[in-house]
Amino acid sequence: MDIKSYKKNYDYSYTFGMFPTVELIQSKPDKVIKVLVSSHYKSESDTDIFELCKRYNIKTEINDKAINRISDKENNYVVGVFYKYDCVLNNDESHIVLVNPSNMGNMGTIIRTLTGFGLNNLAVISPGVDVFDPKVLRASMGSLFRINFKYFDSFDSYKEKFYNRKIYTFMLDGATSLKNLKHDSNELFSLVFGNEATGLDSSFSSVGTSVFIKHTDRIDSLNLTIAAGIAMYHFCS
Repeated sequence: MDIKSYKKNYDYSYTFGMFPTVELIQSKPDKVIKVLVSSHYKSESDTDIFELCKRYNIKTEINDKAINRISDKENNYVVGVFYKYDCVLNNDESHIVLVNPSNMGNMGTIIRTLTGFGLNNLAVISPGVDVFDPKVLRASMGSLFRINFKYFDSFDSYKEKFYNRKIYTFMLDGATSLKNLKHDSNELFSLVFGNEATGLDSSFSSVGTSVFIKHTDRIDSLNLTIAAGIAMYHFCS
């Protein structure tokens, strides 16, 4: 296998850094091809990468040249190399839905946030950011490996498959304020968020319940990750 800068069409990807690589190994050990380790690596925590890989029978390789070639930041001493994989969303659990997400950092942060609130399923309406891009994995701190995710060609195709739930679309001109929204804690829901630049188009206002998060007029909108985090807190607390 050639270790070279990541491209979306590869059937493998990388985790950069100790923490996401540990998450990869512990959550998806069967997908790990090998772990690259820098000659400058020193174990400074309770988890030693060599001992962890030995426990899961994962090959390690000291290879500074390969790490420097594919890393986009300095001081990257551990890289996980793994095969991409497919997931299935759970029909009996609630979902987060991202429509055409375009920012890798935002995608990773939202993945980490939904994991933190106990959610396990992410639907992405294409086109959208590649969840396996190392920049997404870094921003998620490896949380991607703890959730289910799936891409859909359209929101209609998602809705046709998962019709047994209440849908809440988050829009600047939503009909209901999140602050006043009441929901049954036992209900299944899908929280739907639009692209960072354009949000959801007007067609989503008639889908389920449209919701807005009130803020002052000193800004035009909240950052997507902030809005998604506020919404998840409201529904999961």
